Amino acid sequence: MKNLTLMLKKEILPISLIFILIIARLIPHPPNFTPIVAAAIMSGFLFKNLNFSLINLTIVMFFTDALIGFYNNMFFVYFSLFLIVFIFFKINKKIKLKNLFIFSFVGSLIFFLVSNLGVWILTDMYNKNINGLMYCYIAAIPFFKNTLFSTIIFSYGTFLTNNILNKKLASLLRKIA
Repeated sequence: MKNLTLMLKKEILPISLIFILIIARLIPHPPNFTPIVAAAIMSGFLFKNLNFSLINLTIVMFFTDALIGFYNNMFFVYFSLFLIVFIFFKINKKIKLKNLFIFSFVGSLIFFLVSNLGVWILTDMYNKNINGLMYCYIAAIPFFKNTLFSTIIFSYGTFLTNNILNKKLASLLRKIA
């Protein structure tokens, strides 16, 4: 029974929460209002295994991108998400309700900077100089707002849901045992 408890706590609940976040990426939504940055931030907190976090995110992103459609900027999007997973995995013990807002801002900023660097490099929309890069970032500010708001909402939602489900599961397992 103890092994079942550990498996439920360590694997099924986190995987379910990430799966729910990813489904939200597939339903219609405003531009850049997706749970994916929140999933990258929270995966290290939920899984406690960097390789599992990275593999999970890669599979989910590739699967959802296959359904949504592949795009030129994929390398930069994936790289930014891997960077977010790595950074927040290293500080996962510091993820608390009180600092999740700051972490959501930092994760969103990393995603914004790296993914828009890719837009600047890979498209002909902007001049390939510092002014072109600045114009690229300025043009992307409305998308940053959506990324930030969605990351805050989904990060807090994931954090709180995980805590509530862990408490309910612990209570249920005490009753069973």
